Amino acid sequence: MNSIKNVPARVLSRRPGHSLEAEREQFDKTQAISISKAINTQEAPVKEKHARRIILGTHHEKGAFTFWSYAIGLPLPSSSVLSWKFCHVLHKVLRDGHPNVLHDCQRYRSNIREIGDLWGHLHDRYGQLVSVYTKLLLAKISFHLKHPQFPAGLEVTDEVLEKAAGTDINNIFQLTVEMFDYMDCELKLSESVFRQLNTAIAVSQMSSGQCRLAPLIQVIQDCSHLYHYTVKLLFQLHSCLPADTLQGHRDRFHEQFHSLRNFFRRASDMLYFKRLIQIPRLPEGPPNFLRASALAEHVKPVVVVPEETPEEEEPENLIEISSGPPAGELAVAADLFEQTFGPPNGPMKDDRDLQIETLKREVETLRTELQRIRLEAQRYVAQLKGQVNTLEAELEEQRKQKQKALVDNEQLRDELGQLRAARQEGERNQGLREEAEKKASATEARYSKLKEKHSELVTAHAELLRKNADTAKQLTVTQQSQEEVARVKEQLAFQMEQARREAEMRLEEQSDQLEKLRRELEAKAGELAHTQEALSRSEQSGSELTSQLAALGAEKDALSSGARRREAELLAAQDAARDRETVLSRERAELQGRLAQKESQEQGLQQKLLDEQFVVLQGAAAEAAGILRDAVGRLDDPLHLCCTSSPGYLVSRAQAALDSVSGLEKGHAQYLTSMADASALVAALTRFAHLAADTIINGGATSHLAPRDHADRLMDACRECGARGLELVGQLQDRQALRQVQPGLVRGPLGSVLLLAQELKPKSLDVRQEELGAMVDKEMAATSAAIEDAVRRIEDMMNQARHSSSGVKLEVNERILNSCTDLMKAIRLLVMASTSLQREIVESGRGAATQQEFYAKNSRWTEGLISASKAVGWGATQLVESADRVVLHTGKYEELIVCSHEIAASTAQLVAASKVKADQHSPHLSRLQDCSRTVNEMAANVVASTRSGQEQVEDRDTMDFSGLSLIKLKKQEMETQVRVLELEKTLEAERVRLGELRKQHYALAGAVGVPGEEEPSRPTAGPRSGASKKPPLAQKPSLAPRQDLQPDKKDATHPAPLVDS
Repeated sequence: MNSIKNVPARVLSRRPGHSLEAEREQFDKTQAISISKAINTQEAPVKEKHARRIILGTHHEKGAFTFWSYAIGLPLPSSSVLSWKFCHVLHKVLRDGHPNVLHDCQRYRSNIREIGDLWGHLHDRYGQLVSVYTKLLLAKISFHLKHPQFPAGLEVTDEVLEKAAGTDINNIFQLTVEMFDYMDCELKLSESVFRQLNTAIAVSQMSSGQCRLAPLIQVIQDCSHLYHYTVKLLFQLHSCLPADTLQGHRDRFHEQFHSLRNFFRRASDMLYFKRLIQIPRLPEGPPNFLRASALAEHVKPVVVVPEETPEEEEPENLIEISSGPPAGELAVAADLFEQTFGPPNGPMKDDRDLQIETLKREVETLRTELQRIRLEAQRYVAQLKGQVNTLEAELEEQRKQKQKALVDNEQLRDELGQLRAARQEGERNQGLREEAEKKASATEARYSKLKEKHSELVTAHAELLRKNADTAKQLTVTQQSQEEVARVKEQLAFQMEQARREAEMRLEEQSDQLEKLRRELEAKAGELAHTQEALSRSEQSGSELTSQLAALGAEKDALSSGARRREAELLAAQDAARDRETVLSRERAELQGRLAQKESQEQGLQQKLLDEQFVVLQGAAAEAAGILRDAVGRLDDPLHLCCTSSPGYLVSRAQAALDSVSGLEKGHAQYLTSMADASALVAALTRFAHLAADTIINGGATSHLAPRDHADRLMDACRECGARGLELVGQLQDRQALRQVQPGLVRGPLGSVLLLAQELKPKSLDVRQEELGAMVDKEMAATSAAIEDAVRRIEDMMNQARHSSSGVKLEVNERILNSCTDLMKAIRLLVMASTSLQREIVESGRGAATQQEFYAKNSRWTEGLISASKAVGWGATQLVESADRVVLHTGKYEELIVCSHEIAASTAQLVAASKVKADQHSPHLSRLQDCSRTVNEMAANVVASTRSGQEQVEDRDTMDFSGLSLIKLKKQEMETQVRVLELEKTLEAERVRLGELRKQHYALAGAVGVPGEEEPSRPTAGPRSGASKKPPLAQKPSLAPRQDLQPDKKDATHPAPLVDS
């Protein structure tokens, strides 16, 4: 067979380009046809084959460029049906298209929003649906761009969901809210569609109804996944946050659950959806998020879309399957071949042509066979999917039956318990019935007694009434006897009424029991008749009442005579009281006169005391003025030239004089508040005079050995100090100018003296290089040893806790000790990194000098390292001791939290001290910063484990007030309010004390490194004080002294706060 060896270059250059261009034209043509057929103005659903071709086109070109190039040209504002079908196709492309479709659609968000806004303002039925649909599409694009872990089809595994949510509870909370918003948009679209449709079966089979219902298939697919994800996330939130915090989430989920369940129920009843999608059924009620075990009962809703049967018309091949070139390309190649090499050898066909035709026929046969095999495979896949759906439905039915069986079992258990309780209740009722019978018999006996008492009372009442009538007839002789009789009658009537009321009250108390005995009362009506006859016979006893009334009249006469006698005694007592009142008024006037005299005397004594106190103050001020004048005079005394003093001693004297000014200000304020006591001001003035004079004298003595410039400035400062002091003392002697005195004006001259004295101090004379350098290594080694010892002690405590405790306490102790161990390991790595960085700093900065000389040159930085190392070691020891006490139940959990904060602050101080002279690009510095962050995280873990352990161990007593009355509740409420006020007062006092302690701490920390930068201070060479005393905080290097020489809190290294996560 002949072969073509030399093909012209122009043929090789034209063939591939023509093939790609033709393929691109064919692809664009196919996409244009599919888009025009899928998105049109016909009120019918989008055909699946056109949408599938558009989706395959996005996968072919790996994006939606072609789709949007044609979609932009559609007249969407002219037809609401056209816009509705465009939104439907875009939804399907977003769900099933290439992942890059999402980013391409992001560029056209404004176009989608404009279409929605346009149709939202128009009163068109499809237009309102388009407005809602565009909002859903925009929300979908925004959500998937923000969370790329979720594909546009929303189908991910539970592992991917947990990874997307992360461990931060804030991210989980925000993701849940965004999914709620997503679900709201989906449900709003479904509600809008159903609102415009009649849900009858016939409507769902009409083309206009199907046009509206078709996009709900994608909505059902999205909602099933969103429902499952929100359930998972809400259970995760409830495992980390209290139930009250998530009440809003639960309410919103319940509302969406009922809307989604109603949506699925209505959609599953329509014939249109039954042949296109298998809609899952949601449970009757929402999951109970307050019960963690309810997560196991949750079943993920699965939506199944059956595979469609192929349509009769031949599908267009968008992607060439065969390996050979297309027919058009073969024709073009043949034409080029004939133009180049001429026509073939005559009309006769050779073997090659026959073989080509045979191969073509075989290719066509293979294509047909491949199409048949593909159709069979699709049919098998559809059958298998149907079987899978059936099996899943059976599995779901089995799960429901199992759940129902469990519920029935639980109901049977409840019924059995109720039957047992009913039987016990019956036995208890039997006993109560027997007791009731006994009580009834006792009640009957009591009733008989009450009946007898009632009859006696009625008899006595009748007798008294009869006696009252007889008495009224017999006592008409005089008015006095009538009144007496009326009074006696009222008393008797009151007594009878009271007795009757008591009887009625007793009868009412037994009303329940008398109900059973009323029949007996009716049976004994005859007895009452006999009782009335007995009452008539008792009228004869009226004569006895007459004798009683006579006795009462005699008693009344006796009482009247006694009353007259009492009245005479009362008149005599009133006369005596008036006489006594007159005497008391005279005595009161005398006492008031004496009191006024005493007040005048007291005012005179008070004024005298004030004068005496001011005289004492004047004497002290005069003495102070004499002391200051003597000191100022010494400056010009020739004999004083022989006196000398050191700058260091002058610094101490000037500092003491500055401190005495504060006492003088305090004493002056106290004297202005209470001028009756000038002792504090006199003492402060005396101390100030002596210290100021001592400062002036020693300043002059120091100037004798100083250079001339410094000596002149020092002498001027001493004279200025004396002048200001004399001016202050003079003002204190004047009563009028006493309130305008400002003792603080003396600070300026004293500060100048102190500054000049510090400048005159010799520089770098007390630095011991060997001792300073050795101290750095010693403190770093001691810190490492302390951390190692802390780790060993924690391990010992953990072993001891495992032997001595169990249950919750063992779990809490292990968690706390493990977190403490991790913190110690992190601190050890931090110290190692700091040591490496320190060596790098020394090696890069010392040059030709030795290591000791470098430390001596940078003494303040060295002191900062020493102080920070001591603080870290001390904090580790304190943490171990606190953990030991907590495990042994002799300490408090708050001690561990405070120690964790202190360790974080100390490590931050060590990092700051090491970072000062380090190179910003040093790998050791980066490692040190990473270790510092690890220490902060481990300290936060210690705090978190301590707090969780404290919540587990501590018991919270339930408050039961059911047995308390209203008065007792009010009393306990008042006692609780008193306790709250006491605790608030104690808390405020402790906060003030904490503030003062921090002020003193900063003052002590600021005292380190007061000399200027050119004068390195002498390092403290003493041994470590052990774990019971905290070292002072280090000072930042390169600090300039303040003019007022007061420690500045901003210059000190503050402990870094530990943020509780």
